[in-house]
Amino acid sequence: MALAIVYSRANIGIDAPLVTVEVHLSNGLPGFAIVGLPETAVKESKERVRSAILNSQLEFPQRRITINLAPADLPKAGGRFDLAIAVGILAASRQIDKAILQNRVFMGELALSGAIRKVNGILPGIIACHREQRGCIVPSENAAEAALLAHAEIGMCNHLLELIACLNGKSVLQRPAPPQLGTWDYNIDVQDVVGQESAKRALLIAAAGGHNLLMRGPPGTGKTMLASCMVTILPPLTEQQAMEVAAIQSIAKIEFNLQSWRKPPFRTPHHTSSAVALVGGGGALNPGEISLAHHGVLFLDELPQFSPRVLEVMREPMEAGYIQIARAKYQIRLPACFQMLAAYNPCPCGYYGDSERSCRCTPEKIKQYQQRISGPLLDRIDMQVEVPRLSEADKAQLLEKRGATLQCSTYMRGQVVSCRNTQLERCGTLNARLLQHEIQDFCALTAKDLSLLNDAMKRLRLSTRAFFRILKIARTIADLAQAENIATSHLIEAINYRRFDIQQ
Repeated sequence: MALAIVYSRANIGIDAPLVTVEVHLSNGLPGFAIVGLPETAVKESKERVRSAILNSQLEFPQRRITINLAPADLPKAGGRFDLAIAVGILAASRQIDKAILQNRVFMGELALSGAIRKVNGILPGIIACHREQRGCIVPSENAAEAALLAHAEIGMCNHLLELIACLNGKSVLQRPAPPQLGTWDYNIDVQDVVGQESAKRALLIAAAGGHNLLMRGPPGTGKTMLASCMVTILPPLTEQQAMEVAAIQSIAKIEFNLQSWRKPPFRTPHHTSSAVALVGGGGALNPGEISLAHHGVLFLDELPQFSPRVLEVMREPMEAGYIQIARAKYQIRLPACFQMLAAYNPCPCGYYGDSERSCRCTPEKIKQYQQRISGPLLDRIDMQVEVPRLSEADKAQLLEKRGATLQCSTYMRGQVVSCRNTQLERCGTLNARLLQHEIQDFCALTAKDLSLLNDAMKRLRLSTRAFFRILKIARTIADLAQAENIATSHLIEAINYRRFDIQQ
């Protein structure tokens, strides 16, 4: 029977469901049909496959060819199925042995010459193959991504003839080399920021516990620079975290850099970004900025300049750690466990409440500007800190050269690593992600401190969500001080990070 079954993988978000490529050759007028919900690029693969087989000096069967991509209700897009279709045709026409295809997955786009081209978003497929203990054949141009799982059964090839020689037992495909993990340098350091000691302290606490942070102050006080320093004090990603980030970057068609693959991502979308750009979706189902910042930092500069509708779509993923995208043809879930930093000026001109320059905005404009950020969104930001104008003493240090201090990024990163290790050993997660019962277990207060917190809740008119977020911040402050229990000083500092209200 002229029937061959080959396996490939589709790409739905960061998932890579298995696709069975069934190839049937039958008598009748020569024809080539592909069924199974193929999109345009997949339908066009029959021309690429035909030319690739012929130009490789192989026989293209002059029979009726039917290709079925199962499951039939799963959308198939891109050129990743070319290689599996070509192998299936050669197996059905008995040019290669069908038996050797049983536990192998083929992904690659074919050139008309028979060369095998790079496929975007291939890493989720490689991970899925390794998880299911299947062999995987990928283009050599995807070697950087394949190297992340060099211990898996992966073969790389440049040309269809090279693959056929391997399948016929005449050669062996090249394996990806184990990654040589390097180090990376930042072009900024926390000690480059002059003054702003309270903001640096808030930055340290936010990094240590994974808390969201909002900075407010007039233009030129160092808010953006402080935010840029956040990633310099974060620890490298774990292997599992780095793999998740690399999978997202793979489907987003971001150039992969093996040397810095464990570097935490830092995303800074412009305030003109749309809701789809921020959370993901669209016709091609691309991940948004919140997913690209997974296990890293999302910095929103000039927060009130973002469209209120755009900001509101972030409310759910900020707490859930993922985004559920539902469309007419698909429904996917993308990870979005990010740490949000935001900065804004107190008014449109930026000088409301400034001691050196007078504000030109009317009270109505100031109110409208500040109300562009809703109360529910603000309530989800754990920490809020003022970044005031530099004092004269601080200005005198602007051009001074400084050596390593206790506020350099290297030292602060050590504090963050130590604090995070404490949290992970205690409950397996960062303080910002503590669940309700974990807060009760690890954030207990004395009766006196509980009364203090309840009094602050009334005076500051804070929500129940803010109550628990204050407890999480206090727990992080206690961990930085290597204290077993939350002390009164830790609680007071945590409350101070909720003192100003954007809706003045």
